[in-house]
Amino acid sequence: MEKERKYKLISQNRKARHDYFVEETFQAGIELFGMEVKSLRAGRCNLVDSHIEFKDNEAFVVNMHISHYDHATVERDKKDPTRRRRLLLHRRQINRLIGAVTRDGYTCVPLKIYFSGPFVKVDIALAKGKKMYDKRHDIAKRDARRETEKEFKIRNL
Repeated sequence: MEKERKYKLISQNRKARHDYFVEETFQAGIELFGMEVKSLRAGRCNLVDSHIEFKDNEAFVVNMHISHYDHATVERDKKDPTRRRRLLLHRRQINRLIGAVTRDGYTCVPLKIYFSGPFVKVDIALAKGKKMYDKRHDIAKRDARRETEKEFKIRNL
């Protein structure tokens, strides 16, 4: 019997689901320093406007903002909040992502960051950008679903 994966959500990138069609998701570890982990435990992270870059067959998350830890006493422990952080993926996964990004017009964006046991994990998505009419279509579909739920609720009272 497979154990359920328990995790503690730190931050979510809701804008990514609004701006992109998510085709496939991957779970990746992330390389952090000690004070960054403490800051994440306090929930001080922002994924908006962050994306994944590939360089020298390695994946990096760019523009993910992890705030400074308030109780850090040593100045060297205070790293740049938006520095590039290396993602820990298997070689086959990296090659697949690089191929999709370069050939097929996909992009990689982080969806959420969370603790899985003692480890910090990032869910990244292989995604395709939405056009403005796709976003309007999604909004109209969501509004229609809300209206039907509202009517169903009123009818069943």
